Amino acid sequence: MSALLAPEAPARSFAPEQLAAPGLRAFERIAQAWQLSVDEQLRLLGQPPRSTFFAWRRHPERASLPRDTLERLSCLLGIWKSLQILLPDAATADAWVRQPNTAPAFGGRSALERMLAGNVGDLHAVRTYLDGVRGGGWS
Repeated sequence: MSALLAPEAPARSFAPEQLAAPGLRAFERIAQAWQLSVDEQLRLLGQPPRSTFFAWRRHPERASLPRDTLERLSCLLGIWKSLQILLPDAATADAWVRQPNTAPAFGGRSALERMLAGNVGDLHAVRTYLDGVRGGGWS
């Protein structure tokens, strides 16, 4: 059968508990790259209790993350990926989040300031902005 007529493979879905550990490990690398303080990390993750946050860091494989935190991680990973695509120099991409931005979505503030406002919608706004700059495609 030709590739054009071959049935599509079913999309693989993951249970939330399968996403927690890889998401937290990726977030830890992003936090290092963006030089985030612990307080900034907590705000980006939706203000979990400090003890919970440090337990997640110690044992990500045991973490049971709320849906909101998983959504926040997804946005942050998407933001990081978009920056790596748009700005292939890793240092430039990582520095972008702290630089003032005159785009309407930021009003002269940095993307990080927007993301730290505390609402998951602010993370979505930054991700949507970057997806638009990339041409709106999902990759």
